[in-house]
Amino acid sequence: MKKLERVHPNRQVLAFILVVFVSRVRPEPIRYSVLEETESGSFVAHLTKDLGLGTGELAARSARVVSDDDKQRLQLDGQTGDLLLREKLDREELCGHIEPCVLHFQVFLEMPVQFFQGELMIQDINDHSPVFPAREVLLKIPENSQTGTLFPLLIAEDLDVGSNGLQQYTISSNSHFHILTRNHSEGKKYPDLVQDKPLDREEQPEFSLTLVALDGGSPPRSGTVMVRILIIDVNDNAPEFVHTPYRVQVLENSPLDSPILRVLARDADAGNFGSVSYDLFQASDEIKQTFSINEVTGDILLKKKLDFEKIKSYHVEIEATDGGGLSGKGTVVIEVMDVNDNPPELIISSLTSSIPENAPETVVSIFRIRDRDSGDNGKMICSIPDNLPFILKPTLKNFYTLVTERPLDRETRDGYNITITVTDLGTPKLKTQQSLSVLVSDVNDNAPAFTQTAYTLFVRENNSPALHIGSVSATDRDSGANAQVTYSLLPPQDTQLPLASLVSINADNGHLFALRSLDYEALQAFEFRVGATDRGSPALSSEALVRVLVLDANDNSPFVLYPLQNGSAPCTELVPRAAEPGYLVTKVVAVDGDSGQNAWLSFQLLKATEPGLFGVWAHNGEVRTARLLSERDAAKHRLLVLVKDNGEPPRSATATLHVLLVDGFSQPYLPLPEAAPAQAQADSLTVYLVVALASVSSLFLFSVLLFVAVRLCRRSRAASVGRCSVPEGPFPGHLVDVSGTGTLSQSYQYEVCLTGDSGTGEFKFLKPIFPNLLVQDTGREIKENPNFRNSFVFS
Repeated sequence: MKKLERVHPNRQVLAFILVVFVSRVRPEPIRYSVLEETESGSFVAHLTKDLGLGTGELAARSARVVSDDDKQRLQLDGQTGDLLLREKLDREELCGHIEPCVLHFQVFLEMPVQFFQGELMIQDINDHSPVFPAREVLLKIPENSQTGTLFPLLIAEDLDVGSNGLQQYTISSNSHFHILTRNHSEGKKYPDLVQDKPLDREEQPEFSLTLVALDGGSPPRSGTVMVRILIIDVNDNAPEFVHTPYRVQVLENSPLDSPILRVLARDADAGNFGSVSYDLFQASDEIKQTFSINEVTGDILLKKKLDFEKIKSYHVEIEATDGGGLSGKGTVVIEVMDVNDNPPELIISSLTSSIPENAPETVVSIFRIRDRDSGDNGKMICSIPDNLPFILKPTLKNFYTLVTERPLDRETRDGYNITITVTDLGTPKLKTQQSLSVLVSDVNDNAPAFTQTAYTLFVRENNSPALHIGSVSATDRDSGANAQVTYSLLPPQDTQLPLASLVSINADNGHLFALRSLDYEALQAFEFRVGATDRGSPALSSEALVRVLVLDANDNSPFVLYPLQNGSAPCTELVPRAAEPGYLVTKVVAVDGDSGQNAWLSFQLLKATEPGLFGVWAHNGEVRTARLLSERDAAKHRLLVLVKDNGEPPRSATATLHVLLVDGFSQPYLPLPEAAPAQAQADSLTVYLVVALASVSSLFLFSVLLFVAVRLCRRSRAASVGRCSVPEGPFPGHLVDVSGTGTLSQSYQYEVCLTGDSGTGEFKFLKPIFPNLLVQDTGREIKENPNFRNSFVFS
């Protein structure tokens, strides 16, 4: 994008300051020469050898040849290192009359950037003949012209230079005139006709001579023009210019038809011989197309736009002629003044559109700037915006290299639009802007990052296999394949954890699945690590911790520890008839394999032989008497206790209790109602009488012994408990884990004894005691008291 406007650049690099040559720039140019009109493809030089480079290095370093005028007249064979002509070179077209004719070019290489200056001198050949601007010249000479008078003639133009250019003029043989060849200050050769003898119009009124222009070529070339001389009557005074030469300065942007200068010539003659007319004398085609002169007033007018960059000055010859045919010559030097009418130019020689991130200093573009104006109008400033990670480095002859200032990061910014601004120092300032688009290509420099360092997933037990239990997610700041993430399970640190049979992960989206049904009672929680790996080269990865918590479901019914419900003979509880209301008969002990509210147990008396006689505390399962006992109450009672958890839906179990009312603990054990009816009916009255007498006789003795035994038991409780043993047979193997029942208001310790000869395997809670025993709830275990090996703590 190019645009003319006033600017104040952010970063300025003065183009007119001499470029400081670095070590990679050859200070002296390499020089070659070639004849003009040499065929295209002709060999010029072997650059590889002349530049001191290795074989194939030009091709490896992307060598290019650039000419100052942007026309590629030379070509470089990168494989052989030969510099060749791309086209025929016409010295006259390239340089005109300038000698020597030198074509400047530059050779620059990349990796690293290196510049070489070159000059190709184009040698002239004699391929042009001298040419006169007209086929015939009419010359009027008064008959009174003196011997030795000079008469200027038309000059011939020869496009060749040096010895091949125009060298001399000759004229056909005659007795009155000869040719004098004069050298002009500009290097041109002018023919003057020199009068050798007096003229007599009456004797010979006209001469026809041939003027020949010869160059110095071998063989020489020539051009001719017919010179027709008319002898006229005497006119004593020729016009003379007031000033000669005239000098004038004209702005190159002057409008057409604007007056440039008025010339004035005076003639001392009178009448028609004193009237003067003006005309351009021996003007070239360029001057005729650019200027015109009013033949009466002598005003010089502009006919064609001036261009300082093409022609900086004009030398215009003016001829003033009077009515008698005499003429005078004057010169007008017109200097074209430069105006700032050319914006700076920016020519891109090399451009890299994509740069890998994290790369060190990288060449983005090599370009050249140029301004066709002169002076301050041609001085330039080159800049880019300050907020970009790029810098401009001047190299050689207005060449600049655009390089990265630091390694780029694609994740921060993936592309840049760089506007290069070139501004001249003219008035008004003109500028040119060129926008370059540079993309930053991705490098795999970012590992995948999980959204969380640790994930916690919840799964309710008894789940269905292949259940989606959650997801992990990782993102990668790179792009393309470098950002494609694959998930995997990492080997567990706990080698005992069968991770491969528990969970699986979808490699594409990170979804986690439970491979089998989980059991809270067997595995309450487990953790593992997952990895996320991208597809870059080399691949980068990261990991996160996943913790899976199994939620409890109410899938376990309460289990009654006491009284045992294993199908053996039932345990009978003895209650003295003298018991007060609230007497603790026994305690139903139960546990639940679940946790939380699923393991909260409540107790309820579901059925009793005599309703209202016994009650069950809902929260701890204690069975107590509800009122005073009487003689009318049956001796044997059967209680059905319901144990229910607090889950949803609730689960329950029942426990059956047998209670026997006795007058005292010395009363013999009576069999259960189901086992005794036949025997009771078979007993005779005699047996009852004998038993009654024996009982009355031993009552007093039994009472005394009982009182002594109780006192001894209280003093040596440890020994008493040690003498009690817990049989191994009736208890199930999972009597641990009773702490989570939540059914007791406080921790209890019971003395549990079984009579060794008891056929029914009775399990008795004699009484609760409260020693300093440690009860641990967190482990949900029944802890054995180290001092009382056969005592158990239920909490």
